[in-house]
Amino acid sequence: MIRDNRKIDPETGEVRETAKEQADQPAPAADLASVELATQLAERTADLQRLQAEYSNYRKRVERDRTAVKEQAVAGVLAELLPVLDDIGRARDHGELTGGFAKVSESLETATGKLGLSAFGTKGEPFDPTVHEALMHSYSPDVAEPTCVEILQSGYRIGERVLRPARVAVAEPEEPSSNDN
Repeated sequence: MIRDNRKIDPETGEVRETAKEQADQPAPAADLASVELATQLAERTADLQRLQAEYSNYRKRVERDRTAVKEQAVAGVLAELLPVLDDIGRARDHGELTGGFAKVSESLETATGKLGLSAFGTKGEPFDPTVHEALMHSYSPDVAEPTCVEILQSGYRIGERVLRPARVAVAEPEEPSSNDN
């Protein structure tokens, strides 16, 4: 024999008598204890999830701080080497970079390149005050916008961070003469 334990009668859609009686009866003590245990379990689970999220955030913050400290340390060392790189560049420009010193300079430039140091600043590029330091200024009919016409000292950056701006001579388009009015 099959017993229908559904609380709502499928034919009439009304609540059956046995379901009403069970709803009106107070819950037994065993049910109250299981509800209390379920509540405690939910609280402990929420606490554990919160603690796990805090730990995960802590790990991410420590890793981010560790990376920032490393980048600052590398930038500090490379900033101290910039005058040496300038001297090597001047020696190269004057043809004095020969022999064993040439190999040492190549090794030094390769090592700084591996650490992310790159030189910038070329003659003819548009002047950008965020990466160029203008030491000289002139007007020229040959340019349409403020332009670096001479690189006095190369700039250096690590990634997007500028260690030293390029020191340049800037030329602007000629001023309109006052006779044009």
